[in-house]
Amino acid sequence: MSPALAAAFAGFGTGLSLIVAIGAQNAFVLRQGVRRDAVLAVVGICALSDALLIALGVGGVGALVVAWPGALRAVGWIGGAFLLGYGALAARRVFRPGAEALRTDGETAGSRRRAVLTCLALTWLNPHVYLDTLFLLGSIAADRGPLRWTFGLGAAFASLCWFAALGFGARLLGRFLVRPTAWRILDGLVAATMIALGVTLVAGA
Repeated sequence: MSPALAAAFAGFGTGLSLIVAIGAQNAFVLRQGVRRDAVLAVVGICALSDALLIALGVGGVGALVVAWPGALRAVGWIGGAFLLGYGALAARRVFRPGAEALRTDGETAGSRRRAVLTCLALTWLNPHVYLDTLFLLGSIAADRGPLRWTFGLGAAFASLCWFAALGFGARLLGRFLVRPTAWRILDGLVAATMIALGVTLVAGA
């Protein structure tokens, strides 16, 4: 195997290991995928955001951000508050399910706009995203020397593959979620994830 291919595979594996976890962003993509609501837009935002942050990390921007720890602290407060609010809405759907929560196909302009804004907030207001991409992946890529960009490309491709599989593959669960109870369980998992991460971010900010 050539060094470039090895670096790309290493980047793919490292990137995949960081994003394949139960988190706010993944929970949101899963829910949108199941509802078939603005899936392409949500997947695109997540993948392109990761690619941009990985590029900045590989380019060495992560080292500069360390000089302003207050910025990450502010993002932690804002992101934590947002996650707590979103978690509360998901918890409300558990106890007061409505027709919108049970919809599994189609979308409206309002829902698409709401999904895009929520996805942007979940992506860019999460300090963990910066830690994983700017700092961790950036520092690992730096050890690759001239092949650091190949490593970064592999990591970005892993992000694209994961979010595409999560978003478009989730629709296979649609037939199992035609019952209100199934949606309440899904929203319960989303609420627990969002609230737990929100508390963690606020407490650590």
